[in-house]
Amino acid sequence: MKVLLGLLLVKVVESVTGSDDMRTRITVGITASLLALAAAADLIAQRTPGAQTSGQGAWLERTPWGDPDLQGEWTSEGEYGVPFERPPQFGTRQFLTDDEYATRLEEVRVRDERDLAPVDVLAGKVDAPNAPIPHWREYNTTSRRTSLVIDPPDGRFPPRTAQARPFPVPQRCGSLQRGEPCDSYEDYGLGVRCIVHGGGFPDAMFPAVYNANMRIVQSPGFVAIIYELIHDTRVIPLDPSPQGTPLSPAIRMYMGDARGRWDGTTLVVETSNLKANTRGASSGVRLIERFTRTGRDSIQYQVTFVDPATWTAPWTAALDLSARPDGAGVFEYACHEGNVGLSYMLSASRYLERAADKGR
Repeated sequence: MKVLLGLLLVKVVESVTGSDDMRTRITVGITASLLALAAAADLIAQRTPGAQTSGQGAWLERTPWGDPDLQGEWTSEGEYGVPFERPPQFGTRQFLTDDEYATRLEEVRVRDERDLAPVDVLAGKVDAPNAPIPHWREYNTTSRRTSLVIDPPDGRFPPRTAQARPFPVPQRCGSLQRGEPCDSYEDYGLGVRCIVHGGGFPDAMFPAVYNANMRIVQSPGFVAIIYELIHDTRVIPLDPSPQGTPLSPAIRMYMGDARGRWDGTTLVVETSNLKANTRGASSGVRLIERFTRTGRDSIQYQVTFVDPATWTAPWTAALDLSARPDGAGVFEYACHEGNVGLSYMLSASRYLERAADKGR
């Protein structure tokens, strides 16, 4: 393309007649136009699907400062409903056969027909007191995975050590457990209290019944991930100095302390200093993520738990992130039901206790 435009420029200049000044002005104008066409041609070539991946499947598109480009809006919605640990009948097989996948899709159809059917809320005809109303639900299971855990090869957690903490109880009462009354705000889960989804990170990466969406943005030296559910943002600095002072173990955050680096075209992020003991992990757990963009519309995501105090070996879970339609948007998750409603939930609990005392 550039060669053809160059030859065209020569021919046009040769054909221009008039004064030298006029020839110069016309030549400059034509040159600028042809350079703009060349730049546009380059951009089109870069955005042609066949031109964006190498023969090894590596994503070639880069940010203006040269980092692999992960930017865009993504969702893990397609992995909803995949069991975290692999059912024993699948052995070491990571993916369903065609027949098994057809069965899963039929189960999804039946599930959606049930869950997304209109309900008469005023008549009390709902699945359960804690069931999300249909238009809240947002899931479209498309995954062929037999489990989210991919290592160990059997898709099961490694044995736990003798000193491992017990699995945490995320919520001891309320609508998602045994119902009211609750003794304290601490008895409600972090999600009900509008703090974080699950225990924070890495739960933010895994799909729930809605809002399994995120936006990745990049700048020189940083990657940020904005999660739609509860609306948290992780800011990940890249290539921190080995001489930098590590964060004090006394400082704990639900999203942890993340540090990233590039391994070829893969973003590797190590996170520590987590506040919640996700899946019963110890305070010393390290999580190692790998984000590998494999095409215009796909990112392979893996997270490895490294915690010798809890498991006898590291283990890894995986997700496929799919691009969302242009302009779909990552919306504000204005979670004020818990912020404002918590006082009413607790006051209702005290009322129930008083009513029970009067009945004795």
